[in-house]
Amino acid sequence: MENNWVKVFTTSNAYSAEILKQGLIENEIPAVVLNKQDSSYGTFGVLTVMVNAEDEDKAKVYIEQNEL
Repeated sequence: MENNWVKVFTTSNAYSAEILKQGLIENEIPAVVLNKQDSSYGTFGVLTVMVNAEDEDKAKVYIEQNEL
């Protein structure tokens, strides 16, 4: 079975991305953080939280309910 990851949240704050990822995982929604920040400075670029396409709707509901 192939995973099709989709973006559900983008931020420049690493803590926000990790907290969201953990919250999704705790609610049985597999999630990963894709870090596109510059490794030298950390202020340029974004972090993207991604979930399986089949979990996209559940993830968006979770994000809305938690006002992220």
